[in-house]
Order: sequence, then structure tokens, then C-alpha cells
Amino acid sequence: MIKKTFFAALLWMTTFPLWAMDSHPSNYFSDQALANIEQTYGVDARANVLAWQTLIDDGRQLSSDDEKLLLTNQFLNQMAFISDMEHWQQEDYWATPLEFIATSGGDCEDYSVAKLATLKMMGVSPEKLRLMYVKNIADNQPHMVLTYHPRHGDIPLVLDNLDQEIRPASERTDLLPIISFNDDGQWLARVQGRGGKVKEEGGAFWQELMERIEKQI
Repeated sequence: MIKKTFFAALLWMTTFPLWAMDSHPSNYFSDQALANIEQTYGVDARANVLAWQTLIDDGRQLSSDDEKLLLTNQFLNQMAFISDMEHWQQEDYWATPLEFIATSGGDCEDYSVAKLATLKMMGVSPEKLRLMYVKNIADNQPHMVLTYHPRHGDIPLVLDNLDQEIRPASERTDLLPIISFNDDGQWLARVQGRGGKVKEEGGAFWQELMERIEKQI
């Protein structure tokens, strides 16, 4: 779950590219890289990462974004929900997609970041994808989801680790949208359409996550 520090940190997000990988996923991790992953995260981590590569390969062959969304959501929602304190012994830690998948779990922002990265690698336009900070009305807690915007002004679809079904944001009356962001900036979140853009670029918090991702490429 997102901590109280999240909203303050969100105001300093930068436009650093979320996933700078141009090579084909099948050839992405070398044998040595896979060996390092296994040594760092355990025996199951290699299998998890190889399954992720296969997922991306399969997704790149699909013709529609809807199919890619479904495949990605089903695969990544299989990961276990684990709090940052239990998983990383930190109050608030944003895992890279590799860390999330290799360790088979994370919290809501880890699901969302991994889904965004996976869909981009499948060829979904980054402009259609947003990480959205929301409030879960049922427990009055902050939460994060990934949203997909088919066209400007359309009601976005919501990919959520708490709900296996991908549904329009207008049907997610359990979530109160606050703000959304991607590589291009930040927007005030609205159920209908994209909302108003509030920031072009930010600073160190988001860039630190992106730099850790790049080191794993």
C-alpha cells in the first residue's frame, strides 16, 4: 500500500523514460544475467524472469491492445501482495519490474509499474498508459493502479491488483482518482478523460527508480 509520503514524492516525479529497452525480450537477459538473478533472488527467480520474457514475446505478437492488457494483467496479478516493510524492510520502497517479478511479489505501486513497463515492451503506446494515484474508498487508504486511455477524452480502463477484471474507471466507484502521471508529466485525475495537466517534469524520486531500472538492463 502507498504510504502517506507518496503524494509528496509524486510532486517530484520526473519525465525520465520508464523502460529504455529496444532489444527483443527473448534476447534481453544473458545467461550470466540470469545466473546473477538466480544468485540474488533464488532459484525460482530465473523461472519467473523467463516466464516474463515469454509473456512479452507473446504480447508483441498480439494485434490489439485489449489482448495485451488482459494478458499482462492476468500474469502480473498472480504475484503475491507483500508490504514494503515485510518485503524490503523499508517503510516505502518502489521496486523495479525485475525486482517485483524475480521476488514474486510487491505492493500496489510495484504491480502498476511492472504492468506499465510490460505493456510498453509489448508495443503499447506510452501515451495511452498512466500510473494513477487513487483513494480506496472502502478502507480510506491510498492506492495505485494503471490506467489505459484508448483515445483522448475516453474513459480509461483500470488495471488493478485488487480486481482481476479490467473495467472502465466509471465503474470503479470504489476508487477516488487523485492524480495520474507517466513519462510525459502529471495530470489531475478524472473519471472522464485525462484531466488537466499540472506538471511537465519533476526531480529525484522518480529518476532514482528509473536509474535503478536502467542498471538492470
